[in-house]
Amino acid sequence: MTEIGYALSSEEFGPNDLVTFAGKAEEAGFSFAMISDHFHPWTDAQGQSPFVWSVLGALARATERMRLGTGVTCPTMRIHPAIVAHAAATTAALMPGRFFLGVGTGENLNEHILGTRWPPLEVRQEMLEDAIEVMRTLWEGGMHSYKGRYFTIENARLYTLPEHPVPVMV
Repeated sequence: MTEIGYALSSEEFGPNDLVTFAGKAEEAGFSFAMISDHFHPWTDAQGQSPFVWSVLGALARATERMRLGTGVTCPTMRIHPAIVAHAAATTAALMPGRFFLGVGTGENLNEHILGTRWPPLEVRQEMLEDAIEVMRTLWEGGMHSYKGRYFTIENARLYTLPEHPVPVMV
């Protein structure tokens, strides 16, 4: 079955506009919306870049039926995957059965801000696999320690978990 979604461009619109647009997209019958997650807009002329996790919380309250997710977030360079797991679990708890986590390997425009060296694609793909393992481990509930090739968590537990596992789309 074909589904038509709506793109919420966080590079071009501020948080209040994005919330308004999501509500209108739901009213128009879109089945899902994806919001971009960038630290910088693609160009200065676009002029916006709100923090996606704050906007998603507002979107959860502004919509009732439409599925919502990131399109896409990078859980490897600028935000540790344990933090993304925490944010995604909270967001999914706010909109039961409607949130999905779109993830990718990132791109230099947005992920370089912490001053770390930009890794080649093969390394970023390995990092993404490791990050997904961290997130899925935390979403199981309970206390966890994990040591992967790129990421480590020690005695970590997410206390707020959604009713259903967070779908991850790569």
